[in-house]
Amino acid sequence: MAGTHKKKAVQGETEGAGAHGWRTVLSWLSGLLILAGVVLVVLHFTELQRFVELSRKAEPIWLLAAAALQAATYFAAAAVWWVVLKRAKHPRPFLSLVPMGLAKLFTDQALPTGGIGGTLLVVSGLHRRGVPKGIAMATLLIGMISYYAAYLVAVAVALGILFAAHALSAAILAGAGAFVLIALAVPLGVLMVRRWVRVWPLTLVPKIVPALNTLVEAMEQAPVKALRDPVSITASTLLQFAVFVLDAMTLWTMLHAVGSDGGPFQAFAGFMAASVAATVGPMPLGLGTFEAVSTATLNLQGQPIEAALTATLLLRGFTFWLPMVPGLILARRELQRHARPHRTRH
Repeated sequence: MAGTHKKKAVQGETEGAGAHGWRTVLSWLSGLLILAGVVLVVLHFTELQRFVELSRKAEPIWLLAAAALQAATYFAAAAVWWVVLKRAKHPRPFLSLVPMGLAKLFTDQALPTGGIGGTLLVVSGLHRRGVPKGIAMATLLIGMISYYAAYLVAVAVALGILFAAHALSAAILAGAGAFVLIALAVPLGVLMVRRWVRVWPLTLVPKIVPALNTLVEAMEQAPVKALRDPVSITASTLLQFAVFVLDAMTLWTMLHAVGSDGGPFQAFAGFMAASVAATVGPMPLGLGTFEAVSTATLNLQGQPIEAALTATLLLRGFTFWLPMVPGLILARRELQRHARPHRTRH
């Protein structure tokens, strides 16, 4: 009996230490988000002013269509988590997951940490909604794998469009080749870390970056059965591909908003080429790189360079600037709710 009480006491201390670790990491992350948001506004205030100016001149009906398309991307992102959770026997209300999509987007954009910040936020958010950490991490891992799978398919489609339009350049091919390496290396690397994280020298990584301890613990609890579910992976990949299509169609509406007659396939190829450049390029968030490649790719397909640049800047406003304030608010809410100590009932 005494041994049982001692075991429970040790377990309680371990869980308490783990909860304290979560609160510490998420409190720091919450503060960093505020700082990052301020820095982004200050450094790119000119771009924000340009977006406001261009929005005043664009046709309102197309701007409304763009807003609807971008809203749909957050629902599609939430649907990825909803499907995986339902298949893992831990369903949650769909609408309760939508705010996390916007919060994760802002976190990943504001803090260029390779997605660690957004992952911590989502694992925390799912856990706060009653999802076990292992299932939450499995949901994130499937989301990551399906994201890169959909990304690869979307890039292949875009290359086919550019090839058919005789607009496929050596630079685009080189960027696509570099992206393929990244798209294969990232998910494989994460899965290898999950399997070998307790083998030296990988044991040194969480010690160097303490915030990774939270992810490592969640990874170890992720059930293999959930990670190998073909229905979850297939449905998630289709939903991730839908997000790329919705973003590309937002660029298409921006072209029409500025008076261009660009087609949806041109917009899809331009958006995917710019996304690849932002992914493999050295600039954080692809600032400057995305705009340059999108404009150039649209121009190669016959769009006037002025219309291509204006449409791209409007797109960046809808995907980056408009979600900033609500994204920051939602991210803070997700982090603060988890970081707040739970009261013990006596």
